[in-house]
Amino acid sequence: MKSPVKLSLWWVAIWATAAVPAVQTEGNRNATVYWDAVQKLMFVKEGVMDKNGAAYGYFNDTLIHSGWGVLEVQAGYGPKLPNVENVMFAAGYLEGYLTAHKMSVHYSNMYPQLITDPSIIGPVTDFMSKQDTWAREQVKEKKATDTLWRHVGYVLAQLDGMQAGAAEWAKRNRTKPLSLFQVQFLNSMGDLLDLIPMLTGTGQTALRSDSWTKNRQAMGHCSALIKVLPGFENVLIAHSSWFVYAATNRIYKHWDFKLNDTSTTSGKMSFSSYPGFLESLDDFYLLGSGLVMTQTTNNIFNRDLYKLVTPQSLLAWQRVRVANMMARGGEDWGRIFTKFNSGTYNNQYMILDLNKIELKRWIGPGALYVVEQIPGMVEFSDQTDILRKGYWPSYNVPFHKKIYNESGYPVMWEQYGDDFSYDLCPRAKIFRRDQNRVNDIVSLKHIMRYNNYSKDPYSEGNPCKTICCREDLQSEQPSPGGCYDTKVTDYHAAKLFLAEAINGPTVQGNLPVFSWMNFNSTLHVGLPPTYKFKFETMKPTLFKP
Repeated sequence: MKSPVKLSLWWVAIWATAAVPAVQTEGNRNATVYWDAVQKLMFVKEGVMDKNGAAYGYFNDTLIHSGWGVLEVQAGYGPKLPNVENVMFAAGYLEGYLTAHKMSVHYSNMYPQLITDPSIIGPVTDFMSKQDTWAREQVKEKKATDTLWRHVGYVLAQLDGMQAGAAEWAKRNRTKPLSLFQVQFLNSMGDLLDLIPMLTGTGQTALRSDSWTKNRQAMGHCSALIKVLPGFENVLIAHSSWFVYAATNRIYKHWDFKLNDTSTTSGKMSFSSYPGFLESLDDFYLLGSGLVMTQTTNNIFNRDLYKLVTPQSLLAWQRVRVANMMARGGEDWGRIFTKFNSGTYNNQYMILDLNKIELKRWIGPGALYVVEQIPGMVEFSDQTDILRKGYWPSYNVPFHKKIYNESGYPVMWEQYGDDFSYDLCPRAKIFRRDQNRVNDIVSLKHIMRYNNYSKDPYSEGNPCKTICCREDLQSEQPSPGGCYDTKVTDYHAAKLFLAEAINGPTVQGNLPVFSWMNFNSTLHVGLPPTYKFKFETMKPTLFKP
């Protein structure tokens, strides 16, 4: 029999001092969504959190002060709703209502980052409309007998609820509501990073070498590390996002949905996210099933693969959500995620199964599964043996040989050098050199914010050849993008849905604080003027593990 979970003094202190939302104040809002069984519709009442409602929760808009807003939603615990779709619709409705203004602002900031040529909006709209229609038709036809499509239906119901809730807020505030396409656009942002070059017939291999670096940052890359201490005393997990700084309108979310479906393994999750997103995008998830999932993005340099992309598929964000809800382990997650692969938002996913670990005793088979996707193929494998030896790093270069080759990395390696080598790219060397210094949360934070580009020989004077990139510090063509957050947790904390997160470009090593003053031409409505934030504790307060 396993011994009870013992928290380190570090996490005990954090847990005890974490703030609990109180009464409604300026910047903090709470509300309840009710189900009218007679009229068969949802309605929302602001200023109350009623456990007898279909969904209730709060949104603390503390972005400017701490770098993060915090949202918590519980759904399905009040009077019995007709079905799970109603629970998911209510949850989406509440989130949409509470965060509608932030959704509009985030859309206005991100649209010009992705749609730089007006001619592309037609093909994008057409693809997304066809994909949405196809997915809904499949749900309608197969949900009664197919558990995967039933769960896709749950996710789409939540999406519809989010749009409806945001529209209700817009109506009450006499402002223009977001359309369904705009809500879809927000959720599909990762997928659009592949859809847009596919639809425009461009890709990284078509770029001149002097513009490749800038485009790579815009694609949204990340660093991740899973570290096992030498005596299996702890497992540390961390992720740092790379994207455009215009995306720093952050919300950390805690969801607790009571879903009466025997195929659902997790209705609870905590994750880093953004306004209007029903997924993390980073990704960084702590799941009620005992799984922890994170990822880093890989590029597609072989443009011929884009021929395999079709709207008759499920987008990556949809498959991630379904796999997170249904999977009973890493291998199961990979099998679910593989189905109806869209070939968009092509990532390396790491699924850590805390159920397969007993600290100081063993790390069992299946504790770490690595899942990688390209158009036409998803490959996954048990990499627990590598993890047992100390650590698993991730840095935007595919691990599986076939994925690496098919993506076109060998050609890029030959043409541009070790930046495209799995073993010898700068972050691989830095992780290999410095990971042995990681032995607790403090040292984990340090390595994930690491940027000593002016002195580190592996960085070669480049502020993006390091763990936490600063594209704005490039000597030539600086732009507001790079590594803009870090999330950390460990074995004990993850079981309690507890993490720490910081928003903003790293200042480690006396790097200058980023200021929008130097990049005012980039739309950044509602974002902090500068980023001087500290790590914030993220934990749910409405539900317990």
